[in-house]
Amino acid sequence: MNSNRRTAVIEGNNQESKMKITNSSLIRWAGLSAMVAGIFYVVVGIFHQPNILSSVTTTQWAIVHALATAMCFFFLLGITGLYARQVKEAGWLGLAGFLLFSLNWVLTAPFTMAEFTILPLLATEAPTLAEGFIGIFTSSAGETNFGLLANLWTLTAPLYILGGLLFGIATFRARILPRLAAGLLAVGCVLAPVAALLPPEHEPKVAVPVGVALAWLGYALWSERREQVSEPVPSPSPKLRQTAAK
Repeated sequence: MNSNRRTAVIEGNNQESKMKITNSSLIRWAGLSAMVAGIFYVVVGIFHQPNILSSVTTTQWAIVHALATAMCFFFLLGITGLYARQVKEAGWLGLAGFLLFSLNWVLTAPFTMAEFTILPLLATEAPTLAEGFIGIFTSSAGETNFGLLANLWTLTAPLYILGGLLFGIATFRARILPRLAAGLLAVGCVLAPVAALLPPEHEPKVAVPVGVALAWLGYALWSERREQVSEPVPSPSPKLRQTAAK
């Protein structure tokens, strides 16, 4: 009887330990994804060319928008881990920010993919159509009406601003991840409309603070989980050793 009980206790402890290690590993990798997404966002913000037809066929345009597409997927993984780490402390505000901010990147990914796969071909074969597609991002009316696509892109702006603001505030209040990084995320997203006041070649640089904040939060999550996983497993209590001996 004692032997069966001891075996059940040991197996239960092993399963619980494995689950903790698995969860820690998943959240740690999510932190790494957030770091990558943030770094990519900084690079995209610095090297993004003006949204004009002559930029579309350049190698720089293709590289930047390929990174932007990958960034969207890394971001979705990263913010999921950031939210999971503080789900209780972030509350409904964190949930709302997580959902809105994530939806923004879900909608953004197909556009960035089209910009480096389809748009260069259009620029060569159908320049008028390409200029109309670029007009979606510059809010300029072209000869081609993209209707629903234009509306979807317009929707990304409030999702980005409101989602980032709420998630940043919730993270700041949760006091688990760096509060300065959380504040930078919230402020950076709110400052997004400032891009419209800048020259076209400098508009994307408004994204840099948000990229820095995301990479910072991701590093904090990744390093935190690495430290926890590397902690030694505590030895069994004397009472448990006595029970095992029996």
